[in-house]
This record gives sequence, C-alpha cells and structure tokens, in this order.
Amino acid sequence: MNDDERTRERTPERTPDRAPAPDHRSGPRRRGDALRAAIVEAVMDELAESGYDRLTLDGVAARARVSKASLYRRWPGKPELVVDAVYTTLPIPADLRDTGTLRGDLLALFDLVARTLTGPSGHALKGLISETLRDADIAERFRARSQGRGIQAMRSIVDRAVARGELERAALPERRLETGHNLLRHEFLLNGAVTPEFVTSLVDDVVVPLLTHP
Repeated sequence: MNDDERTRERTPERTPDRAPAPDHRSGPRRRGDALRAAIVEAVMDELAESGYDRLTLDGVAARARVSKASLYRRWPGKPELVVDAVYTTLPIPADLRDTGTLRGDLLALFDLVARTLTGPSGHALKGLISETLRDADIAERFRARSQGRGIQAMRSIVDRAVARGELERAALPERRLETGHNLLRHEFLLNGAVTPEFVTSLVDDVVVPLLTHP
C-alpha cells in the first residue's frame, strides 16, 4: 500500500452538505407597507385555497414568509387579521367609477360588491359571521369596518349626485346609506350568491327611493 492509499484510508469520505431549512428571515427584509402587503396577499390566498374555517395563522405566516410573532404584533387573532385583510383589498370610495348618473353609480357599486363576495371575501364573510355571534368585541370591530367602508362609498356616490343636481343636498341618516349593503350581504348569506337581477331590484326598488325621497 503506497502513501496515497494510506492517506485515503485514514481520511473519511465527506458527505454532501445538507441544504439549510427554509427560514422566514432569509431574503430581503420587509417592513412597513411591503410587509403588510405580503401578509394581506397571503391571507387572501389562504382564504381562496382553504376557506375561513381552515385558515390558520401558521399557514398565513408560512405563505407570507414571516414569523407568527409578526402577525400577533399587528393583529390580536385570526378574525381581526382576516377582517383587516379583506377590507384592505376592497376598492376605496375614491376609486369608484363615475357612470354619470346616480342609478348607474349604484348599480356599479353593488355589482362590484356582489362579484367580490363570490371570491375569498365571501368565504371570509361567512366565517366571520359565526365569530361575531360568539364574541361581542369581534362583532363590534367587524361592524365598524364593514359599515364604515360601505357608508363612505355611498357618501361618495351621493356627493356626485348632488353635484349633478340629481339630489338635493341633505343630511341623509346612516341607516339609509347602509341599507343597500346590508340587504346585499343578507342575500349572499341566505342564498350563497347575488344575481344581477337582485342587484337591479335592490337599486331600483330600495336604494334609489330611499335617497330620492327623504
């Protein structure tokens, strides 16, 4: 046995290095709006894939590549996280299309809401309703977010109608402004879908009369 053979015998064969386990800390560090956007996207993807009941904070954290502690620093729990994510993705009132008429604006708004409910937001709404029945604090936070965004959208549409001369400037009570959204959500929860015919009837038979005959 020569010297090279003896050296190889004494030196153990090296095994290939194992790939490191995935780590949420790897990659560019995200903060602020970028981190929040990644979490919101992960929530919506989890809702689309698993629905509200099967959504977990572990799943959201893994998909967003963040620690679960990062979620708890921003949201107390699953209901608050989902509510925030869903309403973050909805169009803001300033982005609503101006159709040129009060009726057209209302049809566009409620058609958009109806189509939104057919996706992950609808899954979330059904799950959150059951959460609100068990927890009054969650119910209050959910009500504040859902009604707040809907009323803002309606006020934006009413302001346009006033500017066009279709409506007199008047202080409309919030009950009138939120009625359309409430009836549309009720239809979705009751029947699982909102048809275009329902949207048209809602606008023509309920919302327009409420706004034009105070």
